[in-house]
Amino acid sequence: MIRKAIFPVGGLGTRFLPATKAMPKEMLPVVDKPLIQYAVEEAADAGIEEFIFVTGRNKTAIEDHFDHSFELESTLAAKGKREALTLVKNMMHNPGSVMYVRQQQPAGLGHAVWCARHLIGDEPVVVLLADDLILGKSCVREMVEAYQGGNMVAVMNVPEDQTGSYGIVTPGADDGRVVDVKGLIEKPAPADAPSNIAVVGRYIIAPQVFETLSSQERGASGEIQLTDALAKQIGSAPFHGLRFSGERFDCGSKLGFLQANLAFGMSNTDLAPDLKAWMQERLK
Repeated sequence: MIRKAIFPVGGLGTRFLPATKAMPKEMLPVVDKPLIQYAVEEAADAGIEEFIFVTGRNKTAIEDHFDHSFELESTLAAKGKREALTLVKNMMHNPGSVMYVRQQQPAGLGHAVWCARHLIGDEPVVVLLADDLILGKSCVREMVEAYQGGNMVAVMNVPEDQTGSYGIVTPGADDGRVVDVKGLIEKPAPADAPSNIAVVGRYIIAPQVFETLSSQERGASGEIQLTDALAKQIGSAPFHGLRFSGERFDCGSKLGFLQANLAFGMSNTDLAPDLKAWMQERLK
């Protein structure tokens, strides 16, 4: 059983300035929840028991979000707002199961994951990027159910002209759902891409990856890339990509964030009828 998950949340969120000047981008709301809460709930649904946040400056709102707010809870109780009080209390996890590690410099995803190395030990761990929001069944749960050791990434097929925005897989055997990963390259130009099978922000990594990350070798964009460390494990450990069943939204972009709000709004039975009517009227 995979018990731990890492949430790299130290990024600056510059694409959403000025909204993210004083607020973490992971706290941007989709309908009624911040992005990071969707990621935590997805992990919990997969049986994850320990939640490790790799933070940076100005990220205390994330810590406060997953902690008790006694003033809020007492006010809700006094006003008889039981449903809201239940929502707030249900966000809490067991004492000691939520941990925070400080990433002191924005040196890449691989560096952020490496910062949590002392909390992992000799066991596989899930890594979730809150920017990648998935509507549908828990992607992490699907990965955990399919996991057979080694390393695993969530993958999806993307248009060939978009390979420069993703880590791209060199595929081996492929049954349409699980693909053997024979190579992995970060953000190749379309002409250099070995396929259009792209890595999405969900990973299961073996503990040996932390040893590779310890070299602090820099790759694309001058950063320490997790995909580079995973690629170096190929041949020494099983490595698979899993095509998940849900719909992924890139909430690191403004368009993807807006699309996610509309899609999640339409999946909400209370909001969907009025939202659909409003969109139809706007599109006339």
